[in-house]
Amino acid sequence: MTPTPLTAWIEGVGFIAPGLPDWASACAVFCEKTALTAAASILPVPSILPPAERRRASRVVKLALAIGLEAAAHAEADISTLATVFSASGADGHNCHALCEQLASDDRQISPTRFHNSVHNAAAGYWGIATKAMAPCQVICAYDASFGAGLLDALGQVVIDQQITLLMAYDSEYPEPLYSKRNVPDCGGVALLLTPEKTARSQARITVSPTSATADTMTNPELEKLRTRIPALRSLPLLQKLARGEAGIICLDYLPPMQLNVDLQPC
Repeated sequence: MTPTPLTAWIEGVGFIAPGLPDWASACAVFCEKTALTAAASILPVPSILPPAERRRASRVVKLALAIGLEAAAHAEADISTLATVFSASGADGHNCHALCEQLASDDRQISPTRFHNSVHNAAAGYWGIATKAMAPCQVICAYDASFGAGLLDALGQVVIDQQITLLMAYDSEYPEPLYSKRNVPDCGGVALLLTPEKTARSQARITVSPTSATADTMTNPELEKLRTRIPALRSLPLLQKLARGEAGIICLDYLPPMQLNVDLQPC
């Protein structure tokens, strides 16, 4: 039986990657108006959080909140009403490193802050504190396929529940020695605000279906490095077409041999 394609409209985008601090700067690079400059990812202070939580927020929490808020702002959406999907290939790399160091020492007492920031749904918890959202929230992990898994989950909510859904896919780097086993170079992520119906703010329609085709790559070698090394940025071929206002079918990496065909139609 052929799976039914999933369709939604993109109303807002949030983005952070090394050398690309927001969606506007990413669009300029995708459209070849500016060159990609090598630089560390910039993570805004999460001013939406209360002071105590702001001090405790990890890099991955700052990243998730920043991209989610940017996408919601572009769509002029009420963040307290949005269903959310958080998708990441791992939790906070620096916090994981600190926990491993602590457990390898003579003093194995773990601080409560370290512990609650170690869980995979930490970013979702901070988002709930910040936005007071009571809408459904899903937290997904599928290793290098985490963007695709998050996209499918978000589209399922949009199509079945007719619920406006905010997808946040993100990843954080690990210090050595963990870096040698999981060489994510820096923080990076994308957020997509997806709606079940076309509105005046819709940027494009996407229709997603399974395929066994080979995933599209980036012609820019520096962008291709980001695509292959930061799992959330497997989304880059889709984002480049969206930034350029181009229609077409993009194949994204998922769980081989299954890949995802995304039919993009700008509004």
